[in-house]
Amino acid sequence: MAVNLEGQLVVAISSRALFDFEEENRVFEAALAQDSGQGAHKDGAYMQLQLERLDQPAKPGVAFSLVKKLLAFNTDVKRVEVVMLSRNDPVSGLRVFRSAEVNKLKLERGVFTKGRAPYNYLRALQANLFLSANPEDVRAALAAGFAAATVATHSVHAKSNYPNEVRIAFDGDAVLFSDQAERVFQQGGLDAFQKHERKRAAKPLPPGPFMPLLKALHRLQQEGTPQMRIRTALVTARGAPAADRAVRTLMDWNIEVDEAMFLGGLNKGEFLREFEPDFFFDDQTGHVNSASQHVPSGHVVSGVSNLLT
Repeated sequence: MAVNLEGQLVVAISSRALFDFEEENRVFEAALAQDSGQGAHKDGAYMQLQLERLDQPAKPGVAFSLVKKLLAFNTDVKRVEVVMLSRNDPVSGLRVFRSAEVNKLKLERGVFTKGRAPYNYLRALQANLFLSANPEDVRAALAAGFAAATVATHSVHAKSNYPNEVRIAFDGDAVLFSDQAERVFQQGGLDAFQKHERKRAAKPLPPGPFMPLLKALHRLQQEGTPQMRIRTALVTARGAPAADRAVRTLMDWNIEVDEAMFLGGLNKGEFLREFEPDFFFDDQTGHVNSASQHVPSGHVVSGVSNLLT
């Protein structure tokens, strides 16, 4: 009987997002810099190093805690599927699977493309989320309509204070919501933004790239197991009166978040440090860099703030 992933929360993730392959990546980057332009041998040193370390488990990476906790929802029923989706070669893929086994992660599926862009497999996987250390792949995935983020591989790893909760924090504009209001802010400043949002307080914001993921997490929470729960937070630079529209939008979607932080421009990093998420998503590199000093973070290369980057 054919197997399908319908009804499951599907996370597609690259090798560097799940495991710490930064040393190996430096070898690859060095080889790339020295390449003559032929491109035939630029990954040879990297592949050889991975082969030599085949029996050496890789250390957990930035998104490891998120993946491990999501997989804990698979008790009596398979609710979450995590698939490796990587530019790595198949030999490196073997090391990924062996590292997953040692770390007690039940990974069954993977696509390894040996340097080719892997994002086009997201549709076949019915992916709800794509995490990668490659900004180009993330941009392409977002353009194709998938929630995706570039993992900040230098991020602090998640703490272990909440072993039975998957904690995820989201920025609002250009992440959960569209960048409609952010465009007003960029063009007219804070006063224009607040006037725009006050006038449209009762009109829901259009959905952003991560609205479907929040909806899927909400469904997983409702269908999940007593041993695990999901706790979500909206962490936004919005303040009153612009907070009104954000809350009303979530109500219109029939989606709840457990916490909402309307910071009015305050630094997000310190608040995220207290929330202790397994992952935080934001569209602005400044917020991601600040947050990454405290929590695992990812850059959503979406919206007007990223048009020139």
